[in-house]
Amino acid sequence: MRHFWTQGPVNSQEHYVVSRTEEIANYINRVQQGKYVVLFAPRQTGKTTFFKVAIETLAADQIESPKLFNYFPIQLNFDIYKNTSIDDFYDNLYQDICDEIENLCQRRDEMLPEALSQLLANTKLTNHHSMRRFFRQLGRLLTPQKFVIIIDEFDGIPQAALSDFLHTLRHIYISGKPRCPHSVGIVGVKSIAQLSYDRSISPFNIQDEFHLPNFTLEQVQELLGQYTEEVGQSFIPEVITSIHRHTAGQPVLVNRFAQILTEELDIPITEPITMAHFSTAHAQLLNEKNTNIEHLTTNIRRDARFESVLMRMMARDEGIEFNLDDDIISDLATYGVIKKAPDGMCEILNPIYLYRIMRTFKPTVNGLEDDYLPEDSSEDYFDYLTPAGHIDMEALLDNFRDFIARVGFRILQVPDTPQESVGRHLLLAYLDQFVKIIGGIMHIEVQTGRGRMDIIINHNQQKYIVETKIWRGDSRYQAGKKQLSVYLKSEGVRRNEGILHRL
Repeated sequence: MRHFWTQGPVNSQEHYVVSRTEEIANYINRVQQGKYVVLFAPRQTGKTTFFKVAIETLAADQIESPKLFNYFPIQLNFDIYKNTSIDDFYDNLYQDICDEIENLCQRRDEMLPEALSQLLANTKLTNHHSMRRFFRQLGRLLTPQKFVIIIDEFDGIPQAALSDFLHTLRHIYISGKPRCPHSVGIVGVKSIAQLSYDRSISPFNIQDEFHLPNFTLEQVQELLGQYTEEVGQSFIPEVITSIHRHTAGQPVLVNRFAQILTEELDIPITEPITMAHFSTAHAQLLNEKNTNIEHLTTNIRRDARFESVLMRMMARDEGIEFNLDDDIISDLATYGVIKKAPDGMCEILNPIYLYRIMRTFKPTVNGLEDDYLPEDSSEDYFDYLTPAGHIDMEALLDNFRDFIARVGFRILQVPDTPQESVGRHLLLAYLDQFVKIIGGIMHIEVQTGRGRMDIIINHNQQKYIVETKIWRGDSRYQAGKKQLSVYLKSEGVRRNEGILHRL
């Protein structure tokens, strides 16, 4: 039985795998054209898995007979080269190339040609010049096959070797066809410009940029469908669309959701996976530590300026321009925290990240917790439940409004919180404490990517939606009410069930 996997590359023998057929065909087409391709994307987005499949596809591409192939592809990894000297870098690079050439011949059940064996035995790489000459000789021996290299974790190249290495590849490229390598794939997290710390003009301006998107809804359906086909347990359609919406198709988060639902909740395989199960898995994912979330929280703490920029993205309707020439925006995009929205503005990648960002920057103690409930009353949080056990949301929000009035100017003294975000921080902290006490589940959804944020509370088989917007004047307030009316209708809420509070 296969499994959903979150700990490194996946393979179709052991794991459920999205085929990415269109993306593979797109990349192979670029190889056929002899392009030098670059792919820079955040960690844990499926890059390594994707290019392993690409290598296998190229390696099996035959010209006419089983013993005549179009391509001779190898995959390298620069992950452990970072702190090596230039001499050691080229020496180890050469050994890795030799190993990969021999491995491919073995997989094809071929003997290493004598001339090629002699070339590998008699060559020593010491710098970019010897590398260029080696590739020229290799290309002659492999003809008519085209030599293809994919370099994973390219960020690990020693900084001292970067410029000459890229200049050499550029020289090979512009020398025309036939050439060796015929095509090069450079894969990493940081772009060439970010790796060139002196900010000089890129020595690799012949690059063809390739984008590997997150999973589409159809690909999430494909992934989960493989499990259903093997095991027989189905997901109701709303669960699949909810997984995609809350993760925005981020591969590790999609697989982690599926792991929890199929392996950790002990749902009998004779029962379908329902939205009740989804809510339980979602609550676990929102609060657990995993490698993907640790990457997120570590990265957003790297620069003290990130917090105010991220809070502003979420708070303001007009947003912040997605400008990669800005170092802060570029870094947040590199770390996979934000993406470019359809209107060219910045957008938090998905609602799960937004929730964890808010939790990361939420003060451990805001100093106002004792004022959440009126001091001169005997109320506790259970007083905001009806006799039927449902949340009296109007009374709960009335109390939050009164709480703001009670604490007055002290809300501006909440530690480590931008003033524009303090209201949302306090509302989240207030509702979070309430929900935990009554045994509910709370999460965040983002409807527009910025400006508007929905707090979703699930309790006693009821769903409560608290939509928040920053006050921007009466005209926007009136427009916001019209948007809210449309939204309530889409959620099936009757007119008299909505509550409008202006705090």
